[in-house]
Amino acid sequence: MKKLLLLFFILLAVGFSFQACDDTKTYAEMLEEEDDAIADFINKEGIKVISQTEFFDNDSVTDVEKNEFVQLSSGVYMQIVDKGSDNPADTVKNNDLVLVRFMEYSLLDKDTTLSNLTLPYLVDEFKYTASSSSIAGIFIQGLMYMAYGYTAVPAGWLVPLPYVRDKAHVRLIVPSKMGHQSAMQYVYPYYYDITKYQIYK
Repeated sequence: MKKLLLLFFILLAVGFSFQACDDTKTYAEMLEEEDDAIADFINKEGIKVISQTEFFDNDSVTDVEKNEFVQLSSGVYMQIVDKGSDNPADTVKNNDLVLVRFMEYSLLDKDTTLSNLTLPYLVDEFKYTASSSSIAGIFIQGLMYMAYGYTAVPAGWLVPLPYVRDKAHVRLIVPSKMGHQSAMQYVYPYYYDITKYQIYK
């Protein structure tokens, strides 16, 4: 009996030691860490967050001089640096091919993770598809596909398209749920400077 009790206590102690060594974060903790990283970035960069109502009242533009970003219902923060073409017809449409120049910055690692801005021979290209109920983008080629191995364009990249035209320049803070698959899996928020959305003609 004493041996059984001793064995039980040893197993209990081993179980507690494994539990004490478990540094795995819960999903709720990762979401909290993500929220803190986004808030910290907004604070450090002196970003003025405006509401969607203010954004629409201001003809769907953001004041770059005031470093305004609009927080959209998707959770994405967007700054339109340049709306692009003056021609209202130059919008991205179903089945268009879109070329993208961008820089990706990890808000948790506080470091640039990807950029094709200095690689003139390498541009990211995706096919845009739109229906009455959804929009999507599929990478054809580029750095994002090469780095992450996913063809799905981050949903956050598609958010600005209804508000801009050919050759637009936007900046985005993209929470993990609107990011690429790796961002969603590891709950990583990213900042993007997309210097050009160009419709390939």
